[in-house]
Amino acid sequence: MTNDRRLTKNERRTQARETARLQQQQRQRRERLTKGLTIGGILLGAAAIVVIVTLVIVNAIRPPGPGPENMASDGIVVGQGLVAETSSAVAADDAPVATDERDDVVQIVIYQDYLCPYCGLFETTNGEYIGQLLEDGVATVEYHPVSFLDRLSLGEEYSTRSANAAACVAEAAPDSFYAWNTLMYENQPAENTEGLTDAELVDLAEQAGVETDAAFTECVESVQFEGWVERATQDAQLEPGPSGEDGVEITGTPTVLVDGEQYRGQPGDGASFTAFVQAALGQVSGEPAETPAPSEATPAPSEG
Repeated sequence: MTNDRRLTKNERRTQARETARLQQQQRQRRERLTKGLTIGGILLGAAAIVVIVTLVIVNAIRPPGPGPENMASDGIVVGQGLVAETSSAVAADDAPVATDERDDVVQIVIYQDYLCPYCGLFETTNGEYIGQLLEDGVATVEYHPVSFLDRLSLGEEYSTRSANAAACVAEAAPDSFYAWNTLMYENQPAENTEGLTDAELVDLAEQAGVETDAAFTECVESVQFEGWVERATQDAQLEPGPSGEDGVEITGTPTVLVDGEQYRGQPGDGASFTAFVQAALGQVSGEPAETPAPSEATPAPSEG
């Protein structure tokens, strides 16, 4: 090391200046590096924001696709022998087509959300009875899936995903819809859970007899009919509704209509619902129907 005491005053000054210059250069290099990293981070962040905003805009302006086949009314009609009525897909800009009124059978219409516990209660209480009516050829049932309860599936939008899966089943295998609908409620998840996974929805479809090929799986996983689900849910709350329900206010699920008249009983009161249907059957046949005694009431339907 150089002994500063042997340096002249000018030499010590020169050495100090050189040391200061070198330290300044080091600081400048560090600052340039830090500035470069900061700018790079800002640019990357800005690019990410641009991508996100672009995706949001594209999704917002992307026109909705057509609805599923066999759900021209926004619902699927199942009749005698559990066979579904077929129909063409409704174009994205077209209104749903109301189901024709019939005077030879009782027409049951059900607006349901697959996450709604009261829909599950209605199905487990009355599903077997409705199935017998269909087998006997004295009624039809029209299922309208809606998405009122997405907020109760921890961000997974189960109501929308399950309603979309219903549309996929209706299009791919309409005659399997009744069986799939039954399985959906037998395996219904609770509110405030993520709901069934896409794989589980596909698996239930396979159990119901649907050919779960790549196209069907893609329909479920991509939420192919998401736009239709949103529109159908909005249309369900209009007056009259998509099936021509005049004066019916659909604000919660299940909403059940029998020949256009809304069932006001409790979803778990099987005797009351049976009596309601029997009265309609009496009008169809022209003969008075027996009315079972009502059973104990249960909680009110779930609101959307």
